[in-house]
Amino acid sequence: MAFRRRNKSYPFFSQEFLIQNHADIVFSLVICILIGLMFETTAKTAILFIQPQYNISTMSTDGEVSLYLYGWKDCATVVFYLCITIILHAVVQEYVLDKVNRRLHLSKSKNTKFNESGQLCVFYLVSSLWSLYEGYLLRPSSLWENYPHVHLRFQVKFFYLTQLAYWFHALPELYFQKVRKEEIPRQLQYISLYLLHILAAYLLKFEMWSIGFVLTRMITLTLMFLAVGFGLARAENQTLDLEAGNFNTLPIRLLVLFVVCFTQSWLLWKFFRFQLSRTRELRLEQAARKRAATKQQMQRTLKRDSGTWTVKLLF
Repeated sequence: MAFRRRNKSYPFFSQEFLIQNHADIVFSLVICILIGLMFETTAKTAILFIQPQYNISTMSTDGEVSLYLYGWKDCATVVFYLCITIILHAVVQEYVLDKVNRRLHLSKSKNTKFNESGQLCVFYLVSSLWSLYEGYLLRPSSLWENYPHVHLRFQVKFFYLTQLAYWFHALPELYFQKVRKEEIPRQLQYISLYLLHILAAYLLKFEMWSIGFVLTRMITLTLMFLAVGFGLARAENQTLDLEAGNFNTLPIRLLVLFVVCFTQSWLLWKFFRFQLSRTRELRLEQAARKRAATKQQMQRTLKRDSGTWTVKLLF
């Protein structure tokens, strides 16, 4: 399964060989784990990577329901789906973005930006549709009702694990995609912020992040104040209990609100700063074009006037 065209062969296990063939190598590892399911001696180990762990069965009005907790075994599942994400990243790059790039004839810097934005657009689209499927928009009170959310449904836990897998996969992709050194700090900033929020939502048993990709930042802030500032503040149990998974205390609520407000404000500030700088650049370009056009017009006028005086002198 080859994802990229091989214009040149490199020595095995060299840096260029790993970069050029990283998707094929990861694909081979995934196949080995899947083959492990076929044998009884390795099936128990392989299932740790593929299926979410810590499931328990409880009775409800609809019958027996399987719910999930979290634990250290989730790291194996995240690693497996991190490999899947690397493969999907290569597929989108090879069969979608590279074909568009060849038609647009972008410069190297714009090509890098286009690839980054294209990958994020695919991820945001899938995440948005998934979070809409969870139904939080229809009943937002489920964000804080029955807190702490110790037991997670399969769809919710799998959503968190795939989100973590995607953002952890973004770290080795900085190496595989040969991102320029000056671009690495900027990408590390938003990768770290996403990982911080998703890990906090997963470990603190908030089901908030699954809606974050659909709503705007202002609506996210409104919901955060509604859920944390008002909903959880009215809960009866507001004592820290690590065993029960209850983190509903005033200091933690204030810390969560501060982190979210600071992050959203920082992202908005970066956005407005970018828009202002872009507006200034456009104005400078327009002014430069006007000056160039005026200069050309003056040169044409001078040439026409000089030609007229030459004709008059001849006659």
